[in-house]
Amino acid sequence: MKKLQKLPIGKSSFESIRERNELYVDKTRHFYQMLEEGDFYFISRPRRFGKSLTVSTLRCLFQGRKELFDGLWIVQQGEWEWKEYPVIVIDFNS
Repeated sequence: MKKLQKLPIGKSSFESIRERNELYVDKTRHFYQMLEEGDFYFISRPRRFGKSLTVSTLRCLFQGRKELFDGLWIVQQGEWEWKEYPVIVIDFNS
């Protein structure tokens, strides 16, 4: 019987979730669509709704960390160029 993946309760780091093989709901198709079709986005959602995880995922994507996305939509079917871009994250939580 296949062992179930752990739930990453309270974790907001895409990198640590993927490295520890914890459960991640693949949203890379939506990210790809957003990045290919859009110009500017303001991400605003209620508390505890995954904003930090979304930003962490986008950071790893723009850093070209393809190994973290193995098995996800963006590697299997997306046409993403795995180049490294400069990333600036402004966090007002601190």
